Amino acid sequence: MPRATKGAARKRSRKRLLNKTEGYWGGRGNLYRKAMETYIRAMVFSFRDRKARKRKFRELWISRINAAVRERGMSYSRFISGLVKANVDLNRKMLAEMAVNDKPAFDKLVEQVKAAAG
Repeated sequence: MPRATKGAARKRSRKRLLNKTEGYWGGRGNLYRKAMETYIRAMVFSFRDRKARKRKFRELWISRINAAVRERGMSYSRFISGLVKANVDLNRKMLAEMAVNDKPAFDKLVEQVKAAAG
């Protein structure tokens, strides 16, 4: 009879994977091979979507800044260009936050940018 190897380690490894896939639909949660395929796919999606989330938030911030700046009679590209000329070092996340929650400060910033732009 051959000597058993990896018995406890393999069982522990499979158990760990099946615990991670608990709650998946049908055999994906309790059949090892299906669970492995589904888990790998899920991890690929989560890696990809962590990058996509960053892109989506930047897109959202730019849309908010654009809307706020257009209300004040300026285009987004001219505003960003003016920020550079005025040496204002704020990222888009903070600019969007100001545009939504701190309108007086954003108004002052737009005036500063208009003055710097000429």
